[in-house]
Amino acid sequence: MSIEEILKSGNYHLIDVREPMELEMDGEIEAALNIPLGEIEDRKEEVEQLSGPKIFFCRSGNRSGKALEFFKSQNLEEIYNGGGYSDMKHALENL
Repeated sequence: MSIEEILKSGNYHLIDVREPMELEMDGEIEAALNIPLGEIEDRKEEVEQLSGPKIFFCRSGNRSGKALEFFKSQNLEEIYNGGGYSDMKHALENL
């Protein structure tokens, strides 16, 4: 399933792995849960309890890729790299 298909379905969770100061500087997506990459392992259960697809994003797609790798190693399914904040914002605006 593509990111666009998931977003159109309306059944997903957005997880922003940027630091809180980045949200203040660059903006944020209101519906997204902010879990900075450095907290991902500590908040693993919180993410695992979310039902449906989980789309990670950050500033460029690099940190969200690292979050994705971590959850793949934990055998979590329905996880996707949404890329950078501006990509995700653009995708949501064009639904």
